[in-house]
Order: sequence, then C-alpha cells, then structure tokens
Amino acid sequence: MPSALWALVIGAFGIGMTEFTIAGILPGIATEFGTTIPQAGLMVTVYALGVFVGAPVLTILGAGMPRKALLLALACIFTIGNLVTALAPSLSIALVGRVITSFNHGAFFGVGALVAMLLVPPHKRAQAIAFMFSGLTVANLVGVPLGTWLAHVTNWRVVFFVITGIGVVMIASLAVLLPHLEKGARPRISTELRAFADPQVLLAMGITVLGPAGFFTAITYIAPLAIEVAGYSEQGVALLMVLFGLGLVIGNWLGGRFADRSLYMTLYVSLALQGISLIILWLWADSAIILGLMVFLMAAFGFATVSPIQKLVMDRANAAGASTLVASVNIGMFNLGNALGAWLGGVTITAGYGLASPGWTGAILSFVALGLAGLSALAARQDAHARAAAG
Repeated sequence: MPSALWALVIGAFGIGMTEFTIAGILPGIATEFGTTIPQAGLMVTVYALGVFVGAPVLTILGAGMPRKALLLALACIFTIGNLVTALAPSLSIALVGRVITSFNHGAFFGVGALVAMLLVPPHKRAQAIAFMFSGLTVANLVGVPLGTWLAHVTNWRVVFFVITGIGVVMIASLAVLLPHLEKGARPRISTELRAFADPQVLLAMGITVLGPAGFFTAITYIAPLAIEVAGYSEQGVALLMVLFGLGLVIGNWLGGRFADRSLYMTLYVSLALQGISLIILWLWADSAIILGLMVFLMAAFGFATVSPIQKLVMDRANAAGASTLVASVNIGMFNLGNALGAWLGGVTITAGYGLASPGWTGAILSFVALGLAGLSALAARQDAHARAAAG
C-alpha cells in the first residue's frame, strides 16, 4: 500500500480513540466536575450529535476544496477540539471541545475513503479503504483500552492531551505523505436530496440509528456499571474495553463477510442476537464474567450490522443517481444513534432504574431495528416485483 495511506490510518486511529475512550473514563470526568454520571454522559451525546450535523455540512462546504487541503483542515479541527477538552475548566467547556472535535469525523472518513481509492489501482480500492479503516479498529482494540488505563493511573485529561498529540502527528503525516490531489466535483444537491425520498433509504437509515443506539445505550455507562455493580477495579475496566474493541473488530469482519452472501439475513441474526445479549447483560450485570462476555458479544453483533446497512443505503442511493451526501448523512445517522443511546441510557439511570437499566433499553431499540429490517426486506421484494412486472 502507498505510504500516503498511513496518514489516513493515523487519522482513523485518532478519531476512533477520541470517540470510544470516553466510555471508559466517565467516572473520572464526573468526579472532577462534581456532576452525575448521566450528565457526564453528555460527552458522548454531544459528540455524536456533532458528527450528525457536521458530516453532511462539511462534506458539502468542502466539496470544492483540494482534497489534501480539506483533510488538513479537518485534522486541525480534530486537534483543536481535543486540546479544548483537555484544558476545559468546566463540563460545559469540555462539551464545547467535544462538539468541535466531532465536526471532522464524518467528512474525514468520507473524503478519506475517496482519497484512499485514488491512491491505488482500481483492483485494490476495496483493500485501500479497508486499510484506512484498520486505524479505527486498532484504536478500539489497543488505543481505547490503553487510554482507559492511562486515565485511571493518571487523569482523564492526560488522555486528551495524548489524543491532541496524535492530531499533531496526523497533520504532519498528511502534509508530508499525501500528494496533491485535485478538488472534487461539487455534488448536485437537488439530485442528492432525491435519494432521501426513497423509502428503502429511509428504512435503512432508521436501522442505522436504532441498531448502534442499542449497544451504545449500554456501553456508554459500562465503567460505572462494571465498578459499582460487577465489582471490577478501575484498571479492570481497561480489560472490558479490550473485549469491546475485539468485538468490534470481529463483528465488522463477520458482517462484511456474510453480508455479501445474504444481506438481510445478516441483519436479522446480528440485531436479534444483539438484543438478546443486552437482555442478558441487564439480568446478570452483577456477574463479572457474564458482563465481560456480553460486552464482547453486543459489540460484535452491533458492528456486524455496519457493513450490510452501509451497502444497503449506498445501493439504493446509487440507483437514484446520488451517493455523496447520502454516504455522509448515513455516517451522521450512525452517530445520531450513538447520541440517542447515550441519552436514553442516562434517562433510565436518572429515573432510578439502576446502572444496569440501559441493557433493557438497548434491547428494545435493537428489536425495533430488527422490525425495520423486516420492513426494508419487504419493500425490496415489492420493488423487485414491480420492476419485473414493468419489464
């Protein structure tokens, strides 16, 4: 692979670390700012909402920029946002930093995937995209557990200073390794927007929101649940994040592998098993072994849905002659699900249902997403019959 791809890998690693490490360090943030766990959980919610808003906006605004310049600008946004969070004197300023950071997320992955394809021959484009996203999986497998451990042996702010340093490395690597690339063509907004009138696109995006929301409802509050209910030590939470990252890696691989064979069956199985895993987590949260196993399984089944959902959305968008905006919005929808899950988990805890209650809340969201998958399959069959009749 070209050396320029390593700059994208570094960026994906930094983004993955800043998005997911927060789940393991919420207790420290809540303690320092003198607030509750659900209020500290807003660090997850506002980031996800920022991705939802920033992905399509920055994709459209940056469409006319040279791609290298756009990626450098996004890397600067990432770095500044994490520095603001690291230095924040209050929770409100920390939240501002999270919003700033979030605005680079969707556009970086969208533009980065396109750049990765341009850097290699046509027969290696899928490999190039997978190579870029390997930074995200390594972040969850290695960076997030190390960040969680570092926060517990030092301070949560140290983690964000480290991520800020990764941002500086990202900027330097993009500047040095990435060749000059021509600016992309500005998308026709009217054509792109027509894709959102397709019921199957909307159903797929509904799954994008509710599927990830299911496991994010629980994983956001996994640190206090593990410590206060299952009896984990603070350092033991880092082990849970290793299991979480391993689940993401395996689930992402399995989802991509089986979606090519049967897209809808992959969705049915993964969403159903995600819901079951979350129910088990809720019922037996006081068992350290069961909690660890369910963290692994809900991550694996949750991320097994990502590839088939993205393929479903892009297939329908391409059929409508649009893909740029839809791709960015779908990334935003994934993070909208993260925000919804984190918020609902906080609501159930605040309502007095206990730290394990996000388990049953997430299970409900998973089963609703399963229902949407069934409706999407039905709509696809009806569409196929209509085309056959017209033919």
